[in-house]
Amino acid sequence: MRHVIALDVGGTGIKAALVGADGTLLHRARRSTGREGGPEAVVAGILDFATELRAHGVKEYGEPASAAGIAVPGIVDEADGTAVYSANLGWRDVPLRSLLADRLGMPVALGHDVRTGGLAEGRIGAGRGTDRFLFLALGTGIAGAIGIGGRVESGAHGFAGEIGHIVVRPGGTDCPCGQRGCLERYASAAAVGAAWAAACGDPDADAADCARAVASGDPNAVRVWQEAVDALADGLLTAVTLLDPRTLIIGGGLAEAGEVLFRPLREAVRRRITFQKAPALVPAALGDSAGCLGAGLLARDLLTITPTTPEVST
Repeated sequence: MRHVIALDVGGTGIKAALVGADGTLLHRARRSTGREGGPEAVVAGILDFATELRAHGVKEYGEPASAAGIAVPGIVDEADGTAVYSANLGWRDVPLRSLLADRLGMPVALGHDVRTGGLAEGRIGAGRGTDRFLFLALGTGIAGAIGIGGRVESGAHGFAGEIGHIVVRPGGTDCPCGQRGCLERYASAAAVGAAWAAACGDPDADAADCARAVASGDPNAVRVWQEAVDALADGLLTAVTLLDPRTLIIGGGLAEAGEVLFRPLREAVRRRITFQKAPALVPAALGDSAGCLGAGLLARDLLTITPTTPEVST
């Protein structure tokens, strides 16, 4: 049975799957990233895991996978196949695509984790059927994926979609990127959790606790939440003005609040719209499977790309 290998590498764990030609998840597996052993151990673990997945495919389906796709965090040069930098994993300039291709003996696609998850959401998830979308993951930080015609734009240098570093509050909170007032310092799950912990006096409180307090009508929680929603709406207005997406797909930890987030966010975006066309604003549909499914799509795309033949004049 024809299938591909999909790997989604996170800061603490690796999600993996064998994906059939029709997109069916044939086999799933997880294991620790093993970052406590250092960047070399992480790379070795990825290669070993991929090798085991290849062997599983041979045993269960009678043939090895046709291709592999891998999504990784940090700065990724997708064209060159290099994992340029990851603070969480400690690596720099890892030629991950060629390392995997040599180990597995098959073509390999390398992608950025959020862009790869966005690809899955746009193509087979919440954005299915749309030609242009913007996917945002509201987690520890905020990152995005710009979808055009079923593919995700990585940019000239691999930085496309970094909406979390749009400045929405000039002169505001310091950001590790070197700017002040970045969107992710106000509207990420981490930022909301920190603001609510300070407001309620519980250092262990997080964004989910804030969402529950909002749902129960706590005025302090409503204030904290609305400040985050307003910052997010300001960032989204900039994105809508620049990109004119048909659909905005919101995922990540903060989106798990459901309508507690989406109801005020839709209203806040609507109030800011002037000449722009308001996009549909929808929750992500694939959850934590998005990265793995997207890696599978990258691998399957390798099998459908055909070289172009120049026309011959007669």
